[in-house]
Amino acid sequence: MPVMKTKQPVEVIVIGGGAAGLSGALTLARARRSVLVIDAGEPRNAPASGVHGFLSRDGMLPRDLVARGQEEVARYGGSVVAGRVVSAAHADCRFEVTTEAGERYSARRLLVATGLTDELPEVPGLAERWGRDVLHCPYCHGWEIRDQPLGVLGTGPMSVHQALLFRQWTSRITLFPADRVEVTDYQREQLTARGIDVVEGAVAAVEVDEDRLTGIRLASGRLVEVTAVALSPRMRAGNVLLSLGLEPVEHPMGVGEHIEADATGRTAVPGVWVAGNATDLAAQVVGAAAAGNVSAAAINADLVAEDTSIAVAALRRAQEVRGQAESQRL
Repeated sequence: MPVMKTKQPVEVIVIGGGAAGLSGALTLARARRSVLVIDAGEPRNAPASGVHGFLSRDGMLPRDLVARGQEEVARYGGSVVAGRVVSAAHADCRFEVTTEAGERYSARRLLVATGLTDELPEVPGLAERWGRDVLHCPYCHGWEIRDQPLGVLGTGPMSVHQALLFRQWTSRITLFPADRVEVTDYQREQLTARGIDVVEGAVAAVEVDEDRLTGIRLASGRLVEVTAVALSPRMRAGNVLLSLGLEPVEHPMGVGEHIEADATGRTAVPGVWVAGNATDLAAQVVGAAAAGNVSAAAINADLVAEDTSIAVAALRRAQEVRGQAESQRL
C-alpha cells in the first residue's frame, strides 16, 4: 500500500490507547498541548469482565473505560485515531510515525503505551479461557474466585509465590509444577504449612463443560477438579520502536521483557517516554493510568524547557539584530 502524505504535525503522539495512553493524552491535552493517540484496538484486558481496584471505576467493563477516556481526551482537544504503528524515525528534531495502513504522523515527542503481550503455555483449552477463569493477578481477579478450588499452573520462578499469594483468597489451592518449576524443600514446607497441595506430572489440558472450567487434566489421565486456573504468563513489551533503537530487555524478575525507563517513563532515546505495562509488567489499570499522568507531566516539562530555549535564542537574535542596526546608524 503506498505511503500517504504526513498528517498535520502535533506536539505529542501517544502510541496505544489503553489506560496509560489515554491518561497521558488527557494530561497533555489539559496542558494545552496538541496530542494524538494512535490505537490498534487490542487492549490486554479485553476478555476481563471488569476493571478492578480502580477507585470509582471498580467493575467497569474495559471497553467502557476506554470509551470514556477517549471522550475526555476529545473534550480537551486531543484526537484518537485507529491504527497500528509499525515504525518510527527521528529526523529534523521531530519523530515520524508510520502505521500499518501507510499513514504518517509527525510529533515533537512520543509516549509509548502499547502495553504487553501475554505468552501462555501451550496447553489445550488454556488460551480460550484467558481473562475469564484462567487468570494471573489476584488483585484483579481474586475476589471473583474467592473460596473456589483453584489450580496454579507452574510456568516459572514466580509460580510458588503466586500460589501463596492466592491463598489469601481461597484455601482450596493445588499447585501443578508441570515439569516447569522446581519446588525447593523450603517452598514445599511453605506450601504444606498453608494447606496448598502439590500435584506432579505434565498437564495435558484444561477441561471445560458448558462454558465453565471444570478441571485440569494430567497426561496420566487424572483429572483434578478446579473452577479457575492461575498462572504467570511470560510477558513481552511491544517492539514498535525497534526502529529507533529502543529494544525490550529481560525483566529482573525473570517474567518477561520490558522497556527500561526512569521513574517518569523517560527512555534512553531522547524525546521518547513509555508508560504502563510496556515498562512496568506488574502495573494494574489504575497504576498504568497513574504512570501515563506522570509521563505526560514530564513530557510537558521537557517541551516547556525546549520552548523556553527556542524563545531565548530568538530573543538573543533579535537583540543582536537591533544592536547591529543601531551600530550602523551611529
